[in-house]
Amino acid sequence: MLEYNKRNILCIDLKSFFASCECVEMGVDPFKYPLVVANPNQGNGAITLAVTPYLKDLGIKSRGRLYEIPKNIFYHIAKPRMNLYTCKSKEVIGIYLDFISEDDLYIYSIDECFLDVTNYLKMYKKTDYELALEILKTIYLKTGLTATCGIGPNMLLAKVAMDIDAKHQSDNIAKWDYDDVPKKLWSIKPLSKMWGIGPRMEKNLNKMGIYNVGDLAHTDKFLLKDKFGIMGLELWNHANGIDTSKIIDHKKLSKSESFSHSQVLFKDYNGDNIKMIISEMAEVLVTRLRKNQKLTQNIGLGIGYSKDSEGGFYHTLKLDNPTDSLSEIINECLMIFDKFYEDLPIRKVTICAGSLVKKDFVQLNLFQTEETIKKDQEINTTIDNIRLKFGKNSLLRATNLLEDSTAIERNKKIGGHYS
Repeated sequence: MLEYNKRNILCIDLKSFFASCECVEMGVDPFKYPLVVANPNQGNGAITLAVTPYLKDLGIKSRGRLYEIPKNIFYHIAKPRMNLYTCKSKEVIGIYLDFISEDDLYIYSIDECFLDVTNYLKMYKKTDYELALEILKTIYLKTGLTATCGIGPNMLLAKVAMDIDAKHQSDNIAKWDYDDVPKKLWSIKPLSKMWGIGPRMEKNLNKMGIYNVGDLAHTDKFLLKDKFGIMGLELWNHANGIDTSKIIDHKKLSKSESFSHSQVLFKDYNGDNIKMIISEMAEVLVTRLRKNQKLTQNIGLGIGYSKDSEGGFYHTLKLDNPTDSLSEIINECLMIFDKFYEDLPIRKVTICAGSLVKKDFVQLNLFQTEETIKKDQEINTTIDNIRLKFGKNSLLRATNLLEDSTAIERNKKIGGHYS
């Protein structure tokens, strides 16, 4: 297999992070103590935000409900303390920065980071495996927390090696290279075990007869692109172990000019009615792009789960061509949603249009002509002018009148003008 963008990437995850933090504070071993992180005030229906490795070995899973734990299993309940977990996370990040520069560190989540150690191996006179081993030992000695590590030639393979393999190794470290793709990556099943494929995307791929990563790797990439857009090409690349992104790319993306729109919802939404909210928010964002004569080259979607569930995700997608097309932006947002959504109650949505460029050209494709694009622009301009003059609620889509829509009330609160 061709070697794309070969680096020495570590992906390090703090094992059972919330539960382990609580055990460290109590002075007990999370591998020997039955502890559940959940809000006891919510009764037996409370969601288990984390459980210790001891309970995992007994078959108890995180993100379940307290009543699902068998009655014959004793366990201690610890109420979530986000301040404690944030402080512990900062301690660990400080350890990473003792080994590498901030430029080579990407903080993926509160308990997971990517480290590019390519340029440090000669200095430390160590292999990537030896350096990973030293970092993990340092984390344990200084914080009492156990970490797992995946090593790979790119961020994708490092992450998947960590997710799939590291927990089964005695030293909690797994190293994958491009030669391991056919044997290790392609055998992953079900698809939702693969980084970046959520339950909803798994169902969509299953309908196409794709059941493991090998099936996905051997599917025509242009068929996947027709079905899922840019996301389809990313799926094919990842299934073949290809990831050309670098840590610095993620840092540049976060600093680029962007427009964003966030909304905290007044009730729990799910995978069915949230798509209406995403579409409404995308329309607000597109209107802002048009007003400022901007096109976006990156679309980001963030989902925050309800207080009982905690967590969520935020992912971006680089587009083939800059756009301010509402249908294209909605489609890409829904692709991200279907790929990463975990079937949990939703309370916050964020949409971001990043890497903005000036709209001083028109990008055509095989299905468009200059006349159709001009007509679309005239319609959009008319809609924008009516709303600007008479208020945003003067012209509504039919879906805005549905019970789950928030557009009308949101428009009342933020006034009649787009910023």
